Amino acid sequence: MSAPDSLLTFLHSPIIEYHRFISLFLCRNASGNFLSMDLTTLYWNTSNTTLNSSYYTNHLSCFTTLNFLTVIIAVLGLAGNALVLWLLAFHLHRNAFSVYVLNLAGADFLQLCMQIVISLECFLPINVILYIVSLIVFMIAYIAGLCMIAAISAERCLSAMWPIWYHCQRPRHTSAIMCALIWVFFILLSLLVVLGCGVLFSYEFYLVLSVVSSVSNLSLFVKMICGSHRIPVTRFYVTIALTFMVFIFFGLPIGIYMFLLPMFKEFRYIVSYDIAKVIIFLSCVNNCANPVIYFLMGSVRHSSLQCQNLKQLLQRALGPSQRSWELETV
Repeated sequence: MSAPDSLLTFLHSPIIEYHRFISLFLCRNASGNFLSMDLTTLYWNTSNTTLNSSYYTNHLSCFTTLNFLTVIIAVLGLAGNALVLWLLAFHLHRNAFSVYVLNLAGADFLQLCMQIVISLECFLPINVILYIVSLIVFMIAYIAGLCMIAAISAERCLSAMWPIWYHCQRPRHTSAIMCALIWVFFILLSLLVVLGCGVLFSYEFYLVLSVVSSVSNLSLFVKMICGSHRIPVTRFYVTIALTFMVFIFFGLPIGIYMFLLPMFKEFRYIVSYDIAKVIIFLSCVNNCANPVIYFLMGSVRHSSLQCQNLKQLLQRALGPSQRSWELETV
């Protein structure tokens, strides 16, 4: 398969169709007007233009509002994730878990940047190549972030369930190596699909990562409330649990949607409009929520949230201990 053929295949994939639903009613035509305003050229070319005028005008208003809110929230989320990146990269000693958090913040930052581009495409003319690249980077960052959450959950479960084995068997730089492999893996996959040598994403991959995260967090929860050797409920455990719960409610729907989209078939163009415009907004909220969780959990039992204390707040939220074997230098 040639590169152009591969690109055409990707353009007709569910990933592109999903975002095409978002921008369908807000894209501009050659005269600079929104296509959705031109009721004689509606997507289904129906003859009942009076009914469609009212229906699509309401939907246009919803799409415009959600896209505007998405851009505003994404800008705020960029600031929060940039602060987390700056503190973890240059001002804090990184442990086995904060390395994953650093990369998760990077993935969220990338998603928000691409989300702004995708949302602005509904209001401003954007080059199609830039739009396609934004979609690819968005999905790479999304799945990379899901991998980070699964890795954090799995490692914390192992360290709580079998602390001696984890202390003795875990290599010192496991977190850094795992994060590097995750990024390299998905970047190579994106290059392969452009060259026509492979498939970018597997829908089953969402399920595997979600199961790993769910089982790990459920095991931690059971360990904290049951058994004779209960583990203490620390600030770090609560931070992990909140991060995972926010992802379940706000981040996972986009993965579920992409998994179910091929099953819609002929109903895809009816069912997906109302669902997609909400899911894309929820995904943006998920990317913005993690920095808020970190600083709020770091401020527990502390009366003030001051700018000069943000470093200490983040350290308290992400530092399960100061044991030397948990520290990593990367």
